[in-house]
Amino acid sequence: MKIIACGSVATVHAPESYFTGKVLQTPIIESEAPSRLRALTVAFEPGARTAWHTHPLGQTLHIVSGAGRVQVWGESIREIRAGDTVFFAPGEKHWHGAGPTTAMTHIAMQEALDGKTVDWLEKVSDEQYRA
Repeated sequence: MKIIACGSVATVHAPESYFTGKVLQTPIIESEAPSRLRALTVAFEPGARTAWHTHPLGQTLHIVSGAGRVQVWGESIREIRAGDTVFFAPGEKHWHGAGPTTAMTHIAMQEALDGKTVDWLEKVSDEQYRA
């Protein structure tokens, strides 16, 4: 058993190369092999969002506060709210973030394949975000 004490893991600013706007990330767990689970809390200020990306084994988001947006490539933007859970299939190109005027926090859960959990792609443009 391993207990990770509250406050023992630093919250960091998400890298600007993969996010637009102010985003804070707090790791929850990065389990050791053979387990593959990676999870973190991600807090987005209004208008903040990820770049387009995929996950080799999929991703689950659980929205814990606020309201936001998610989109899969080629589909319409969908609104999400606290209490919603979203699953993206392996390899599904998508983005997620806060609403234009509302902050949003989610728990992101994904598994690593050969140590990799995400493939980052191009940023979501302002036009795509407003669509």
